[in-house]
Amino acid sequence: MPRLADRTHDFLTFQVMELFKQAQALQAAGKDIISLGIGEPDFTAPPQVVEALDRAARAGLSGYSPGAGIAPLREAIAQFYQDQFGATINPRRVIVTAGASGALTLACAALVNTGGEVLMPDPSYPANSNFVLAAGGVPRLIPSTAEKRFQLSADDVARHWTPATQGVMVASPSNPTGTSIAHDELAELLAQVRARDGFAIVDEIYLGLSYDGQPRSALTLDGDVIVINSFSKYFHMTGWRLGWMIVPEAMVAPVEKIASSLAICAPTLAQHAALACFTPAALKIFEHRREAFKQRRDYLLPEFERLGIDVPVKPDGAFYIYADISSLGMDSAAFSQRLLLEAGVAAVPGLDFGPAHAAHTMRFSYATGLDRLEEAVARMGVLLGR
Repeated sequence: MPRLADRTHDFLTFQVMELFKQAQALQAAGKDIISLGIGEPDFTAPPQVVEALDRAARAGLSGYSPGAGIAPLREAIAQFYQDQFGATINPRRVIVTAGASGALTLACAALVNTGGEVLMPDPSYPANSNFVLAAGGVPRLIPSTAEKRFQLSADDVARHWTPATQGVMVASPSNPTGTSIAHDELAELLAQVRARDGFAIVDEIYLGLSYDGQPRSALTLDGDVIVINSFSKYFHMTGWRLGWMIVPEAMVAPVEKIASSLAICAPTLAQHAALACFTPAALKIFEHRREAFKQRRDYLLPEFERLGIDVPVKPDGAFYIYADISSLGMDSAAFSQRLLLEAGVAAVPGLDFGPAHAAHTMRFSYATGLDRLEEAVARMGVLLGR
């Protein structure tokens, strides 16, 4: 067997994947499992998108696209950002990628030097650390608190920046917390980064799934921010592997060069199909589904309170609830196992998202139907005697 590079041993492994395997095994054995674990919408691509895929396939549009994506899609994404999130950008700055993971890989490859530190909050999306590690960098998780909505703050940047630090990576709304960074606080954070000549990668994958107010992109605050987004969450196209990044003008050529080398292009048929996402009929469907997610959140929050599960910060986006189970008398790993084995409910223990709150937190995804959420709550009530 070839010798593995030393850095592969630093890559994080995730509890959610082990949980997923366990749940699959239990389902294969005939047990009904309700998944509040994997962050994948239960909705799928609307008919307009599927029909567009069929037309593109029949027209033979399956060859390689330009490395940055087909021009009509880049233009549509730029227009979407202007219409929905208040950011006016040149479509040239949009790079279409093989999912948001592809965008994060490209961003880190372009920006992170060997040994360079990237600050991010604890808790964070677990794969972010691996993207930094893959680029030869050092992820630094900065413990955050409920008072900071579990987000990185301007003060965190000022206190934790070192000579080795190159930039920050944040998400708004966040996985796992579902919380956004207030616009004025994000402005302060970005100002601190800019003052240190660093980069800021802002994950806006869940920006379309915001529930309490009109969302605005970080690009309305700073045109040099690197924004990451995806067709997986708001547009419900998880397996189509399509995302994008919006970069400063100076980064377009080098990022396109790296993208062409690593993946040649994002899936071309998916790109042509995704154009249908921006039609009025499809956008109406997506907005209706966003309201369905909000309804699920608003159902679960009081039910969790009744069950004795504390939610320190009300999530305002995405489809996650980051809960504190301290009052239940067991740690998150034990509770996760009991939930799965005794109640048939899969949810992710806090270790995946960083060590600061790992022992007493859980992430619950409400990317499943309301009827299944009601059944999950009933089963949890029996388990907890509530």
